[in-house]
Amino acid sequence: MNIAKMMQQAKEMQAKMQEMQERMMELEIEGEAGAGMVKATVTGKGELKALKISPDVVSPDDIEMMEDLIIAAVNDAKNRADEKVQEESQKLMGDMGLPAGMMGNMPF
Repeated sequence: MNIAKMMQQAKEMQAKMQEMQERMMELEIEGEAGAGMVKATVTGKGELKALKISPDVVSPDDIEMMEDLIIAAVNDAKNRADEKVQEESQKLMGDMGLPAGMMGNMPF
């Protein structure tokens, strides 16, 4: 294969990866716990952006339950964000004709 062509393809792939990463940073994904009583919103990078707590959950007698629900909602949002990033990465690799598992080996 032509080395110049390979270098051009690598540059194109790097540009597409950068674009995807920027889109993922802007993406906001919501997770929840307690049948929606606690909702957390994170970015594609896992940064917590918003937290909503139903007044029904707020009880000074059961702080531990509220703490557990907050943790569960944040983790749910983070897991959903990770899944979305993985899905987008695999789609990008497929669009470029590369094996999906190759993403973790990229230097960028």
